[in-house]
Amino acid sequence: MSNWRSIVLVAASSIVFQICAAHGQEPQKADPVFSKTGPRAEDYGEQLGYPVGWPLNKQQNMVGNYSHLDQLEPVHTIAAADKPSPLLRARNEITVSYPFGDTYTFATSTATLPDYLARNPATGLLIAHDQTILYEHYQYGRTDHDRFLSQSMAKTITAMLIGIAIAEGAIQSVDDTAETYVPELKGTEIGSTPLRALLHMASGIAFTEDYSGTDDNAKLNHLLFGKVKISTVEAVSQFNKRIAPPDTLWHYSGLNVEVLGLVLARATHMTMSEYLQTRIWQPMGAESSATWMVDNSGQECAYAGFSATLRDYARFGLLLADDGFWNGRQIIPRQWLLDATQPVEQGSFLALDETTHPWGYGYLTWVFPGPHRMFWLDGSRGQHIIVDPTTHLVLVQTAVQPDTPFLAESELLDVWNAALKQFSTD
Repeated sequence: MSNWRSIVLVAASSIVFQICAAHGQEPQKADPVFSKTGPRAEDYGEQLGYPVGWPLNKQQNMVGNYSHLDQLEPVHTIAAADKPSPLLRARNEITVSYPFGDTYTFATSTATLPDYLARNPATGLLIAHDQTILYEHYQYGRTDHDRFLSQSMAKTITAMLIGIAIAEGAIQSVDDTAETYVPELKGTEIGSTPLRALLHMASGIAFTEDYSGTDDNAKLNHLLFGKVKISTVEAVSQFNKRIAPPDTLWHYSGLNVEVLGLVLARATHMTMSEYLQTRIWQPMGAESSATWMVDNSGQECAYAGFSATLRDYARFGLLLADDGFWNGRQIIPRQWLLDATQPVEQGSFLALDETTHPWGYGYLTWVFPGPHRMFWLDGSRGQHIIVDPTTHLVLVQTAVQPDTPFLAESELLDVWNAALKQFSTD
């Protein structure tokens, strides 16, 4: 480890100690903390041992399902590294005090991390700075050996693999069309769409994704995983109506990502799991194996279905925070990461609001308002990895929200901002 990084880690530990002292708390080492229960645990099947079973999002089954997806669906395994990369632990566990939003009504005006966990159904919460874990807590009987379902956080993993494939020359250009690598898509609207537009969620192909159970997203899931077995190419070809030119209209769609998964597999002549294992998972020193759900034809579900342990999610977040550099090597091309996570300009089709510094979207990655680059991976039901490249601070949460209400995400952002202030020099 370089001298400057060692100095940073020592300073971070000192900061945590000072924060604890300021709040009159006895410092606690940042070892993993496990709880057999959690908020409304009885509704999540605590007395039944947190069962596993369909439907996936039935509240009684969610804790079990979101940590044991491989018992419900076929998966490919991504092997751990022979020699895991070490993560240090802060001498003292970080404490965070943050303000409640105006819509909260509680006895006090500020809250702490224990308050947050007491109200929110997080199965795991981890905060890391550089290569040091500052906080690692688990609820509902989950442990650091459980692999947690990432939902749509998998989309960002797909984007990073596309960037590596371009750097290696397996994919020639981000402006190539999907049919360049998947010839069976020739003659379809999705086949004529450039990869850049797919990465931007701006293919211009009609596709509804409102999680109503009757939308196009549900239809795609049924085509990929239903009793009638068809190929992934046949499934994505069912959606063939163009409503806008590529890269002009942002519209969130799992279809775009599934096509990118096909492109990646065809271009690299490997499964997505094999490519992830050899290009990211083992090079970054993952300590545990991961899994990726596959459809009826054996193709990974590029937009969801990836599961990993909390600390390996943290390693991935720290890899992104360090612009793709880890273990003495550039694992993800730096320029690709910069292109994928740049703040969005006002008026861009990738801007999600009309403010001067808007929330935005990059390459299958959500982008905080500028001017500083900060981004996050997001999955339904409360899955998040938040990354600040400036400070190298990373927050990982896995959760079992019955839904994803705004207030739960708002409070998590309060937690993040409070932690970020402890390491920011602004």
